[in-house]
Amino acid sequence: MLAEACQTLKRNRAQYLAHRSTDSMIRVLSAVAEGWLKPDNTFRKLALEIGPAETGFSVETLKRGLEGFFGQMTRENLQALLVQELGDADYVAGDGRREPTFSRDPSPVTRHFWSGPEFLVHIAAGNIPNPTWAGVALGLLARSAQLVKCASGSAFLPRLFAHSLYEADPKLGACLEIAEWRGGSVALEEVLFGEADCVTATGSDEALAAVRSRLPVKTRFLGYGHRVSFGFVTREVLTRSGASRIVARAADDVVAWNQLGCLSPHVIYAQPGGEVPPDQFAELLAEELERREQTEPRGELPTLHAAAIASRRAIYEVRAAHSPETQMWHSRETTAWTVVFEADPRFQVSCLNRFIYVKPVKDLTELLQHVEVVRGMVSTVGIAAAEHQTEELAVQLARWGVTRVCPLGRMQNPPLTWRHDGRPTLGDLVTWAEWEY
Repeated sequence: MLAEACQTLKRNRAQYLAHRSTDSMIRVLSAVAEGWLKPDNTFRKLALEIGPAETGFSVETLKRGLEGFFGQMTRENLQALLVQELGDADYVAGDGRREPTFSRDPSPVTRHFWSGPEFLVHIAAGNIPNPTWAGVALGLLARSAQLVKCASGSAFLPRLFAHSLYEADPKLGACLEIAEWRGGSVALEEVLFGEADCVTATGSDEALAAVRSRLPVKTRFLGYGHRVSFGFVTREVLTRSGASRIVARAADDVVAWNQLGCLSPHVIYAQPGGEVPPDQFAELLAEELERREQTEPRGELPTLHAAAIASRRAIYEVRAAHSPETQMWHSRETTAWTVVFEADPRFQVSCLNRFIYVKPVKDLTELLQHVEVVRGMVSTVGIAAAEHQTEELAVQLARWGVTRVCPLGRMQNPPLTWRHDGRPTLGDLVTWAEWEY
């Protein structure tokens, strides 16, 4: 059945997708995204009504996530993505015809053409839906037939997106399939990998290595492994009048998708010497997370995850009782949120689900010394700093190896043109051809 589904998707792609113009793809994607932003949209309503039971996210968390993602998928942003990734190149349709997409030099010595994979397979992670939604959109721009293999219990939101595409354009929707089965089903995956021209996978480094080892040599592989993120707040913005704004932005990053994405902060580092010291910043953040729990509740957790938070809290309760260098604030009678202040500046991996560390550091140089253990695995750093400081901080972080620096409060909401892990997004999918004359 899976082999037949793959062949059907390829046939549908040849008939309905390969010859589609770039502008038509942009129109469909932007219209679907615009629909998801409307309160009366069928798929949005289903996501908000059924989603909490299916995903564990509260209605408010889902609403924030939907609006953050689909709000980015505008016609202008899609065009900017294509210009960034493909420049003035021409798309080569399935029958060899060229489709001019952007203006170019009227007398070039070289013409550039691109084409996407015939059949693209996504091995999706189960934590948050954004990477899967983005992968599907990129695959459609590349004119690829696609099969998305979701982790067990995580297909609800990807399926809704696929159905919304089918409603907008049934022929386009016929080139996309969402499937779900438990990982490690070798017989199924061998069929899938044998049919694919390109496989993308998001997950642990071990899971990516297992997928890579089973792919045919000819199959392109794009893996997105384990990443962590953190925040940095300078003393200049920790004023009595401005601290509340910085705290609200930090809470935005902790609350978004319940801190489960690789762009969510594990630690927020704060400089001493401001009007609001780091431990007071941590206390203010705790107060803000308590307010957010009233307006944007986290939602219920599986017992195993709740137990992990309770166990971690128990450790810090003991430390706080014996040392003034550790403090902890947390929700009463629930595991909804936790803030731990530690004088020890070493990077600490959070158990997530709104469990955040606040640590003091003298400056960015000292901070980077203490996060050396995760060098090469840092995705995003959210900064809150005076305007004259931001460029220097961004350059220093980029030199160290951070692939994305953004204002605190926007960590989990990257622009559509974001280069995931510092690599081209659409550009990684396509194959180039050049005509020199």
